[in-house]
Amino acid sequence: MPLPFAARLIDWHAQHGRHDLPWQVKDAYRIWLSEIMLQQTQVDTVIPYYQRFLARFPDLPSLAAAPVEDVLALWSGLGYYARARNLHKCAQTLMARHGGVFPADPAQVAELPGIGRSTAAAITAFAYGTRAAILDGNVKRVLTRVFGIEGFPGSPAIEKQLWALAESLLPARDVDIYTQAQMDLGATVCTRSKPRCTSCPFAPDCVALRDGRTAELPTPRPRKAVPERQGRFVVVTHAGHVLLERRPPTGIWGGLQSLPELPEDTDPAHWVATRLGLPVLHCTPLPGLRHVFTHFVLHLEPWRVEVTTHTPQGTPPHQVAENSPEQVWHPLERLEEAALPAPVRRVLEGVMGRQGTLGV
Repeated sequence: MPLPFAARLIDWHAQHGRHDLPWQVKDAYRIWLSEIMLQQTQVDTVIPYYQRFLARFPDLPSLAAAPVEDVLALWSGLGYYARARNLHKCAQTLMARHGGVFPADPAQVAELPGIGRSTAAAITAFAYGTRAAILDGNVKRVLTRVFGIEGFPGSPAIEKQLWALAESLLPARDVDIYTQAQMDLGATVCTRSKPRCTSCPFAPDCVALRDGRTAELPTPRPRKAVPERQGRFVVVTHAGHVLLERRPPTGIWGGLQSLPELPEDTDPAHWVATRLGLPVLHCTPLPGLRHVFTHFVLHLEPWRVEVTTHTPQGTPPHQVAENSPEQVWHPLERLEEAALPAPVRRVLEGVMGRQGTLGV
């Protein structure tokens, strides 16, 4: 190559890279927040969440001191909710063990909750100029194409090869610029589909372009059948409120508020009347919903059950669901404040869209 890999990339970035992203500051807290949000999520989607998050939690102490429910509520709709739970744990760990300051050593940062080797390197490179290699999806795509590396990048052998290559290409200085340039090239030029090869600084030397294999590299993950699951949920409504139930802290939608889940083959009206002790007015099926997770597909079967009172039959007023830590009657006009999974929010918004309001 006429110039070393890093020098060519840094030159390209000066003219064509992204220089106005809101997290491009020398602030480890803001950099960390953006890096976690950007995991498997596009920049355009992240920016409004990032801005709302900073407005509520402007610094590490405010995030660490907040209830995890508040963190999940702001994260609602962004997906991959383990990121939000780990974000909260990480903030508390930093306050307890590091005096509220991110270490400059990427190995120490990588030990924090929710942070891996590549994310730790990005945080320390951007915040402190630490010389450490990253290997996110964008970088893997660039390296496999430019150097013609075959094999699924997520496999241990290929990932080890890519880490060695990434470290060998590190420049002696300007690591923060180089790191951003790698991300920008993968996100804007060397994209997953329809890469803009004519705009790439490595076009003259790219193995994938030379051999007509940009569509084949990186090598895709070996295909396997995606499991499909069924979930039956009940939308219990009364007087403009919906009954929400907090999920267990681990597992699907851990810690989020959701709709009560029905056992298989259970009649929704009978379940609400007997298990919740609520007198049923109407029970109607709602349109099904298909939601794709990373490792499985969930088919949601929602049922709407209108009840005549929010107080369980035969239960003293001080023990009604709204006073329970696990269940709460949430005002539908304030649905945006609830920490809801995206498909549950879609179910509720769908009912509201058809009817204007839920329950009378």
